[in-house]
Amino acid sequence: MWKEFKEFAIKGNAVDMAVGIIIGAAFGAIVKSLVDDVIMPPIGLLLGNMDFKDLFIVLKEGTTMGPYLSLAQAKAASAVTLNYGMFLNVVISFLIVSFAVFLLVKAVNKLKKQEEAAPDKKDCPYCLSSIPIKATRCAHCTSEVK
Repeated sequence: MWKEFKEFAIKGNAVDMAVGIIIGAAFGAIVKSLVDDVIMPPIGLLLGNMDFKDLFIVLKEGTTMGPYLSLAQAKAASAVTLNYGMFLNVVISFLIVSFAVFLLVKAVNKLKKQEEAAPDKKDCPYCLSSIPIKATRCAHCTSEVK
């Protein structure tokens, strides 16, 4: 069993998958920072110094009565909140990651299509031997081919 596991772990697919997961997690952290620290602050500034993380609805008051000026205050008071601002940040992160994956898959598919070159051989209709695509006469049976 150990030998089988070792063969599986060393196979290229398992190693490639592990590398992909690690890079994907790091990419996710970069996108989260991009959304939280670069994209959302200017949008919040345009909307009147609003921090999207602090967009929430109080469903149940906490130990201290509201109003709560920030999500941190609501959490400190043990209030039950619906955090739609944080959800908005996650949706934007998802859209950025999915667009980046789309671009990556599109580039890989384009490279695969370039690798699939036009065939350079055809079969002779008389003897079925493989001949060059531009040949006008079969080298094996000497028949004229179109």
